[in-house]
Amino acid sequence: MALAVFNLSVVQGRKFRELSNKNSIRLLLQPGARGKIFDRNGKVIADNYLTYDVLIMPQREAQLGQTLSNVARILDCDVGELRKKFKAGYLASFLPVRVANNIEVKKAIALEELKLNTPGIVVQPHPLRKYLYGSFASHVLGYINEIDHWRLSKLSDYGYKARDIVGFGGVEEKFDYFLREKEGALSVEVDHRGKFVRVLGFRPPVNGNNLQLTIDFKIQKITEEALSGRKGSVVILKPDTGEVIAMANSPDFNPAAFVNKSKSIGRLFTDPDAPLINRAISGLYPPGSVFKLVVASAALETKKINSSTSFYCPGSMMVGRRKFKCWDTHLQQDLLNAIAHSCDVFFYHSGLLLGSQSIHDYALKFGFDKPSSIDLPYEAGGLVPSPLWKRMSRFQTWYDGDTANFSIGQGDLMVTPLQVARMTAVFANNGMLINPYVVQNIENYNISSFHKKAQKMHLKSSTLNYVRQGMRKAVSDPKGTASVLADLPVAVAGKTGTVQVPRGQPHAWFCGYLPYKNPKYVICVFLENGGSGYAACVLTKQILFAMSQEGLI
Repeated sequence: MALAVFNLSVVQGRKFRELSNKNSIRLLLQPGARGKIFDRNGKVIADNYLTYDVLIMPQREAQLGQTLSNVARILDCDVGELRKKFKAGYLASFLPVRVANNIEVKKAIALEELKLNTPGIVVQPHPLRKYLYGSFASHVLGYINEIDHWRLSKLSDYGYKARDIVGFGGVEEKFDYFLREKEGALSVEVDHRGKFVRVLGFRPPVNGNNLQLTIDFKIQKITEEALSGRKGSVVILKPDTGEVIAMANSPDFNPAAFVNKSKSIGRLFTDPDAPLINRAISGLYPPGSVFKLVVASAALETKKINSSTSFYCPGSMMVGRRKFKCWDTHLQQDLLNAIAHSCDVFFYHSGLLLGSQSIHDYALKFGFDKPSSIDLPYEAGGLVPSPLWKRMSRFQTWYDGDTANFSIGQGDLMVTPLQVARMTAVFANNGMLINPYVVQNIENYNISSFHKKAQKMHLKSSTLNYVRQGMRKAVSDPKGTASVLADLPVAVAGKTGTVQVPRGQPHAWFCGYLPYKNPKYVICVFLENGGSGYAACVLTKQILFAMSQEGLI
């Protein structure tokens, strides 16, 4: 027995003393603030505001009852509810229990005064995310919420843990690692009964890094206001760099709903109009006649047609045993007029001369069928069909009728509005396929050089010039499909698209760039069931006119 006592007290005494010391130290985490988000001109669009949580230290029952009663009086709530929260949140005798959160400043000050005569009250500041302009750029920003099981399983090795607040969608998710704060901690010593003894140290929290976006607040606001009440998307970008100046989606949502735990959250997930979907990068739609720009370029590059080639349009064309209609009777059309008037018959002929494989291959060169690598999550790649794809996926044969449909952007072809904007930029920047991005700086460090560089398309200058002339004529010619844009104070070049869909009104497209001779912006407007390309042109005109009035062009 004596030897055993000697062994425990002397030989292993140091070991047990170290264990005792370790057990007597506790860490109380201190929250930091998430990084702010700015527009391209330094305007804050996502910030934080200081709210206050109320915590109660465990104590004797008589004292606890009096403390809860006094706190309930200040918070104007039921003391019984506070007691339930205290019991539910109790973990250990040395840990304070949160009984209220997000209280206003006046009540926090009153509780601080109450602490002088009431033991055990802790008023803890707690930064919360604040989206300053409601639903503004909601799909670019995203929102924050408590981490889910799927994200936790992916991110636990990077320091994420259960109940962390993380980004969902937009830059809040894509750049969460940079935006997230680093918690501080208060180190305290407790005795063997878990009672507080003294403060040992304090490590202050570190706020997250700030982000500066490429988005222009004024242009984004103009775009969102014009799109409001419709279903669709508008993308405006710089054709030389790929900077996204505006990315508007409708319907949208207010990210603050997730911060405030609003009851409307459930409706956001069940709404059939899908307000949480970023249609600009995740919505897949047939492009219709805006795809004719790809077919025109391919036909010129492969010399299947030239500037003198023309076809007669009687309003329809037989392909095999099926009649393929044009939306109008255009009579004799060359390529310049076919782009301006969006003549389907001309492009049926051109597409059949090209063949489906050539159309497929040039569509890939223009960036379709794969994500653009924009720095936002959940970008869709789309689909560019081919005879092999139809054979492998549908077990069906590809016919000339499929090629005719393909030539005017119908059939199985699926694209995103961002991909269409990216395609349009090729004609504005002399043949470069850009890589769009929305984040320019992280904590004042410019990261634009890290984005993928534009790739040269190796299109002949004559091809680019001829297609550009056709796009300009679509606006300047009184019979052009985009002639409604002719009286704008800036010269615009573009292409319309009207897509027949199985149910509802046709989808409406417009893509173009401006000014014509020295392009500064590319714009793509898509209206889901919008009726016709004319409707997309009218919306484009509204946006560009407002930008002109504000001196933004």
